[in-house]
Amino acid sequence: MSTAVLSVRVRKELKEEAKRLNINLKEVVERALEEEIRRARMERMRKLVEEALRAVDLKEEEWVRAVKESRIER
Repeated sequence: MSTAVLSVRVRKELKEEAKRLNINLKEVVERALEEEIRRARMERMRKLVEEALRAVDLKEEEWVRAVKESRIER
């Protein structure tokens, strides 16, 4: 797995308190970023589904059933 350098400015007292409490900033930032990416992807998917439902004029239950059936077919 490759990595990238990320430079972020935070309040000095936060950094000092994290160091004093032995908080691994790298782990905290990675976990928070992963969560936000997951949230943003879900939000994007929700919007796409809403748009698709409006476009094809299907009821939500019909759309859910179609998605479940397509998953089973794979």
